[in-house]
Amino acid sequence: MTSTPKRPLLLASARTESAFEEIPIINLEHIDSKDPTIRRALADEIRDACVNVGFFYVKNHGIPAEIVSAAVSAAKRFFALPLPVKQAIDIHKSANFKGYTALLGENTNPENRGDLHEGFDLGWEDASGTSRSDDGAMTGENVWPEDLPGFKDAVLAYYHAAVNLGKALFPLFALALDLPEDFFNDKTTKPAAIMRLLYYPPQTGEVDDRVQGIGAHTDYECFTMLWQDDVPALQVLNNAGKWIDAVPIPGTLVVNLGDQLARWTNDVFKSTVHRAVNRSGVERYSIPLFFGTDYNVKLEALPSCVSEEFPPKYEVVTAGEYVKSRLEATYAHSKAEH
Repeated sequence: MTSTPKRPLLLASARTESAFEEIPIINLEHIDSKDPTIRRALADEIRDACVNVGFFYVKNHGIPAEIVSAAVSAAKRFFALPLPVKQAIDIHKSANFKGYTALLGENTNPENRGDLHEGFDLGWEDASGTSRSDDGAMTGENVWPEDLPGFKDAVLAYYHAAVNLGKALFPLFALALDLPEDFFNDKTTKPAAIMRLLYYPPQTGEVDDRVQGIGAHTDYECFTMLWQDDVPALQVLNNAGKWIDAVPIPGTLVVNLGDQLARWTNDVFKSTVHRAVNRSGVERYSIPLFFGTDYNVKLEALPSCVSEEFPPKYEVVTAGEYVKSRLEATYAHSKAEH
């Protein structure tokens, strides 16, 4: 008689082994509470979502509605600019993946023909306009469109509000992993935080299934915080191979785990495949912020996520090396055109 391999502690205690049919909603109203009982309960909700789904909504996230609406308005003004103006700051002119991405300029799923969206990418920049000088592959200044008053201020206001939310979530992820709350503190002194403004035109007429808003993929960083408008498009793949709609819920953000945290947890936490397909007939806008650790942090499997029967699955790489390799692969198909 063979014995069942002993699974890592977290996997054994939390995984349900059933295919999820919906995405949980987690209330962050008490995210700043000092009460250990409240924080433990919140971390347990996050653990369950991370192990079984890899996605969850958050409500009462603390980003003021006026900051969100100003950023969305700024995005709409940018994408309405003439194409030559946007192409002046094309991402292929940047050595650090900043700037504008044209329609079909990315291909997140190699089996597809390209992603049907436009994008604008930025990284860390403080209020004085200073970027960081030691961000690895992402080191370098942001690029901004000319003659678009208020755009930069509105976008950076949302960026820093989202970064602050990410910093508040990391201690809860630590608790969810049975680690001290401050485990990530020395690993997020200059956290990776790449934000995108995204515009999806309506996909009308004859539909080519190899052209989607964003093809099926997983994210690169530790976790993503997504604002989405009221146009349904985001879909999440469950472990039965069924696409589950991440329907827009007013006042919420969608949080999903990325590959860095999955590697770190030896796949105890799930980095779930997802895509965006805009068949609504109307325009769609979204703003994801991809939150990670400092780029020099090594992604080594955590002790609570390995056992003799479940040894580490992945080679140890730095966070920066991993992100750079994934970004290069994403833009490789369109690089030759520039």
